[in-house]
Amino acid sequence: MEQGSVTPQAEGMDAPLPDTVEATQRLLARGGYVADRALATTVHLALRMGRPLFLEGEPGTGKTEIAKVLARELPRRLVRLQCYDGLDLSAAAYEWNHARQLMAIRLAEASGETDREALERGIYDRRFLQERPLLQALSPEGGPAVLLIDELDRADEPFEAFLLEILADFQITVPELGTIAARVPPVVVITSNRTREVHDAIRRRCLYHWVDYPDAARERAILKIRAPGVPERLSAEVVAFVQRLRGGDYFKLPGVAETIDWAAALSALDAKELEPGSVDETLGVLLKYQDDIARLRGAEAAKLVAEAKQAAAA
Repeated sequence: MEQGSVTPQAEGMDAPLPDTVEATQRLLARGGYVADRALATTVHLALRMGRPLFLEGEPGTGKTEIAKVLARELPRRLVRLQCYDGLDLSAAAYEWNHARQLMAIRLAEASGETDREALERGIYDRRFLQERPLLQALSPEGGPAVLLIDELDRADEPFEAFLLEILADFQITVPELGTIAARVPPVVVITSNRTREVHDAIRRRCLYHWVDYPDAARERAILKIRAPGVPERLSAEVVAFVQRLRGGDYFKLPGVAETIDWAAALSALDAKELEPGSVDETLGVLLKYQDDIARLRGAEAAKLVAEAKQAAAA
């Protein structure tokens, strides 16, 4: 499905929600997510209070991964709505199956049905409704869900109005059918890379957290979990290099995902530590724009390598 996807729920019953911030932090850690105390507290409160969680931050800081980990560890089915320019209600929530409705009308007419009002009521039956991600998350089929509304800032501003009812009351009103409410409200996670401001009406309905780049200690811990085969010295130097790189004036700073990919790439080349030559050859793994690569390659990269080695040794 282009605009959204559903991951089946793991076997077994829906697990109880963690009852403390520490338990929430452990739950995230079991899923391979290293969260600081502030983030774990916000996630815990969103779960306990039944409020949507709005995560904002730079790309690659792990916002989407939080929803995936919650779905795996609770466990619940993951329903993902990937936002994009032009996203509308028919792609995000529901759409009537007009072909089936037309077929039903023709069959009714062929059988001699003359009650037009009854016919109109019949074609707006739930069986003709095609569920999209927002409605799928409210459906009881498959059990409770984690609804991930990913990169909301990519959608048009008017689309946000469609979300207000589901964020406030966990329901969707279909004019021809009525209100469809969730028996068990989904855990809702909204992410934004802040390419534009999301409206206050959305923010008021959510608990908010800014997901920043991790500090060096947490990034090393993340790398140890996500790329366990990387030598310890190389891992420490990679993190020190990236931490310093993020302090520079580049068009697109590397996120945690790029740190993991770069460490894995260097390890695949049998590197045991950072060297200026291997850094220059693999910058396309770490940076995604040629202007950034050209600026860093050579003397600037060698300087950061020296600083990273010193920091890692310390």
